[in-house]
Amino acid sequence: MLRNDSISSPRTAQFSNRRRPWAQHRPWRRTAAVVAVLAIAVAGCDSGDKSSAEGQSANRSAGTADSLKGVCPDTIAVQNNWWPQAEYGALYRLLGKDVKIDKDKKIVSAPLVASGADTGVRLEVRAGGPANNFTPASKLLYTDNSLTIAGSDIDQAAQFSKDSPVQGVFVPMDLSPLVLMWDPATYPNFKTIVDIGQSKATVLTFQGSTYVDYLTGSGILKKAQVEGSYDGSPARFIKEKGQVVQQGYLTNEVYAYENEIPEWKKKVGWTLVNDAGYPNYPEVLTVRPDRKAQLAPCLKKLVPMLQRATVEYANDPAATNELIVKLTTEFNAFPYSAARAAYAAKAMKDNGVLGNGSNATVGDFDPARVQRIIDVVSPIFAGQRTPVKDGLKSDDLFTNEFIDTSIGLK
Repeated sequence: MLRNDSISSPRTAQFSNRRRPWAQHRPWRRTAAVVAVLAIAVAGCDSGDKSSAEGQSANRSAGTADSLKGVCPDTIAVQNNWWPQAEYGALYRLLGKDVKIDKDKKIVSAPLVASGADTGVRLEVRAGGPANNFTPASKLLYTDNSLTIAGSDIDQAAQFSKDSPVQGVFVPMDLSPLVLMWDPATYPNFKTIVDIGQSKATVLTFQGSTYVDYLTGSGILKKAQVEGSYDGSPARFIKEKGQVVQQGYLTNEVYAYENEIPEWKKKVGWTLVNDAGYPNYPEVLTVRPDRKAQLAPCLKKLVPMLQRATVEYANDPAATNELIVKLTTEFNAFPYSAARAAYAAKAMKDNGVLGNGSNATVGDFDPARVQRIIDVVSPIFAGQRTPVKDGLKSDDLFTNEFIDTSIGLK
């Protein structure tokens, strides 16, 4: 996900598209290079071949509660921060039959079908990351008025709060799937990031990752043991026979190393970064605050649909995963197998990545968690001379007003 788990500082150069096919990290960059390609990324969505696929069937007529016609835009356009994958399962589940795939623009659209009802509007989902030169999705809300919603991790929303504020209305994952991983044969006593920090193990991360600034600044990891040289390749992990610790995602690298990378193909140990005191909300669906009042009637109906789609996907991901795998192929994104998608969906549910959090509701925000992230990242961004909004509060970054508290995973 995923999610922004690895926001860079302005000191780092834009991450180039040099990832290996098995590496699915999302290193969003806030650099001059990213800003420069913003207009190119938008302009680049003007042409391309189109093909079609199948989404979910509409098996009933929409009643008043189900209809979005005249309440929402005729096309609800959502910009993601990465390629299609299981972390976005709830969103892709809302795509109905007669799916249109634009291979060049990396866009998929279809009638928006919620729990079997055609809502009367279309849903358009735009891939991000390499698909749009790593332009942060929330930035595009300010340059492309055709967008309705954009993804943004909560720490990234804080980072951009001064110049490009966004407010989260729904969080598809309760926990970030970002992990540190290791060889359990080499480090049998590792269980937490604290254990890693008390060792002499080298930790490979993407350069400029905000969560790393937190881990080293709080003394959980030693600065001397962290190398920001990781580029998404498993080469060093394999070459050093698991002597290094490496960042990854529970939903991708853990499965890939154990099942798809022939030079490894054995167990890896892992622990969620969330559990070390960095409770980031990943891939939050956000809107511009100055457009929220206009979109409120739409969001009041749409957000509960997203909640139900999350529950439906968690309980029965197969059909949606089939579409996601097809999209990764059509977009020439990366090899994303049906087995990896199935693993990711199960791993998210089993480990609380897809979950209700501390209550019985899916998709809502815990104000204390959001404030925790603000408290952690504010001094980090201030030290990088990219301060957050003056007086930033948790409710600047999210609202639960559109959440139906009765909808949750059982």
